[in-house]
Amino acid sequence: MKKVITFLFLVSFGFIQAQQAFNGKGDIKVNVGANLQDGGSGIQGSVDFGLGENFSFGFVANYLLGVDNFNGFYQGTTYYNDYKPEFQDRFDAKARINANLSSVIGVKELDVYPGLSLGLRNFGGHVGGRYFFTDGFGVFTEIGFPIAKYSDEKDVFDHLNNQVTFSLGASFNLN
Repeated sequence: MKKVITFLFLVSFGFIQAQQAFNGKGDIKVNVGANLQDGGSGIQGSVDFGLGENFSFGFVANYLLGVDNFNGFYQGTTYYNDYKPEFQDRFDAKARINANLSSVIGVKELDVYPGLSLGLRNFGGHVGGRYFFTDGFGVFTEIGFPIAKYSDEKDVFDHLNNQVTFSLGASFNLN
């Protein structure tokens, strides 16, 4: 019972003390968290720079730490036995733009940001959200998806970082 009361106190304190999630021009947000997708999981880091009241640009990078090795035939007669992905299969980087909607939806503590990204593997989109408990610390979650893939999937690991991804973690305000 004490754990439940403590948890409820911390959650309510976090909502009462919440801070503005996006300030507009000059705003700098950094996200660090887990990246989850089919066939692997890893880390994601991103940085977003505010350009206007509702607009930002940034960069995002993913690296898959845990990836399933491949066993079996892939597109023909070549058999792969415990085939492991290399660095270029695990890594992805993208430039992105966001529409930051905290002022539009009227909740200054919550920054909902849909956007587009141009990366090493695809042109895609994302929808995310950040909630700040203090001036400098918050949480984020994000879903990314490809719109146009650059590959015709001739390699065993072309699907990695080229599919729907889910990320969550900590967000930091550097203003």
